[in-house]
Amino acid sequence: MRAALIASSVWGLVTGVAMVKSGLSESMATLMTVLVFAGSAQLTSLPLIASSEPVWLIFMAAMVVNIRFVIFGAALQPYFRHLPWQQRLALGYVSSDITFVVFMGRYGETQGGVSSSQLWYYLGLVIPGWLSWNLFSLLGVYLGAFVPASWSLDFAAILALMAIIIPLVRTRPMLMCLLVAGLVAWVGQLLPLRLGLVGAVVGGVLAGVFTDQLSHQQGSKA
Repeated sequence: MRAALIASSVWGLVTGVAMVKSGLSESMATLMTVLVFAGSAQLTSLPLIASSEPVWLIFMAAMVVNIRFVIFGAALQPYFRHLPWQQRLALGYVSSDITFVVFMGRYGETQGGVSSSQLWYYLGLVIPGWLSWNLFSLLGVYLGAFVPASWSLDFAAILALMAIIIPLVRTRPMLMCLLVAGLVAWVGQLLPLRLGLVGAVVGGVLAGVFTDQLSHQQGSKA
């Protein structure tokens, strides 16, 4: 949990600094931080906003980058489907990549069994994560002008995220998911609208599912 908060805080700080450096006013950056709460979508839209691209294109690019949350939501649905839609909508707003990874690392093997502890555990992840993200993002917004470019905060954020993900890779399907997603993301980094990220998500999920099914078939034959 501590590592997740550190990663979320560093990523929020990077996003806050990037918004100011791209030319957004402090008030607009603050509004974007609170309403959007999606670092990858914010970083994707900033160059389009700076170049005065059409609003529909900015929204489309952000939706393409965040399409992975459709997969995350489908994976979380068995655990929270008993909740009213308003509560599920609120959970969707405060969800993040890190909280999804940590939650599934603990409850992913329960096959969707529902218990009250799962909801409280998830809330214990998303609420501190949302607070730390916004706090450090706002620090980046209002102190970004004083941050030297030589600090390479974006690289520090990547290292913080890797510190969360790598310890959770304990099975062959998870390893294949990580390797395929990384390869597709690297190959597709020159594609427009961050389509390489979408391909990485889809490819990683398919690789994980295929490897898991193959492992079950080999186990049944044995």
